[in-house]
Amino acid sequence: MNVGVSRKKRKRFISHWQLIVMSLPAIIKIFVFAYLPMVGIIMAFKDFVPTKGIMGSPWNGFDNFKFFFQSADAWRILRNTIGLNGLLIIVELLAGVFFALLLYEVAGKRTLKVYQSVMFFPYFFSWVLVGLMLTTLLNPSTGLLSTLIRKMTGYEVAFYSEPLYWLIILPLVAIWKGTGFSSLIYYSALMSIDKELFEAAEIDGATKMQSVRHISIPFLAPMMVMLTILAIGHIMRADFGLFYFVPRNVSALFPVTDVLDTYVFRALTVNGDFAMSSAVGVFQSVVGFVLILGTNRVAKLFNKEYGLF
Repeated sequence: MNVGVSRKKRKRFISHWQLIVMSLPAIIKIFVFAYLPMVGIIMAFKDFVPTKGIMGSPWNGFDNFKFFFQSADAWRILRNTIGLNGLLIIVELLAGVFFALLLYEVAGKRTLKVYQSVMFFPYFFSWVLVGLMLTTLLNPSTGLLSTLIRKMTGYEVAFYSEPLYWLIILPLVAIWKGTGFSSLIYYSALMSIDKELFEAAEIDGATKMQSVRHISIPFLAPMMVMLTILAIGHIMRADFGLFYFVPRNVSALFPVTDVLDTYVFRALTVNGDFAMSSAVGVFQSVVGFVLILGTNRVAKLFNKEYGLF
């Protein structure tokens, strides 16, 4: 039996050797940048001394984890990371599906490419550029939006001094930048729907909204669940550019914008605390792994086809 299985695998390898060769660069990249660095995980359990190196530094167990979770900033950072990422997952999912349905149901063939290009273009902007663009709008003295509000109401809105504003600003910026890409994924799924289903529904007297509800959404559901599972797996890893460059690392906004990734970055650049930063990274990876398994399990309870594995 094992000989037969090995022969089948060998034949399959020979018949697909071109695809295997094409995938080698990606496999090597993942191995070098994702698997080899995992050796550094042991730094999270050591009192790291740069002069002694990772292997020569003494072990300290879970002290690095305790140092983070017992700090005064731990609750705020975890709350911001989970809360804002959860909010972004929801709004980006809804925005991506909504605009994909608009493109599919409303846009004509001539205007479709124009709409797609306009929506997809912000995706290529770097977060540094997005942060500068936002500054031109929200700067309290010279910002276009700030100046307009001041002239219309007589009040000056200090966007970079009031953290609560950023509970709205950050999701809006994320939608503006990422919706074009996510809607394109959902739109490609909509293109695979058999047109005869919509024609049959129209003959039966179904409205556009009924067709969307009973045909389009069910076809999008597996893709929505799959992307949501992957997003939940990264809920502990915030988008560094969004939370660092967009609010410009202003300390007054830390009650809302300070997340695990920005906290670790400052711990590395300001304090040089490599061990604690490594401990936070291990915590993010373990929690993300557990969340993917758990979310995938819950999704398969509703429908076995919705799971990733």
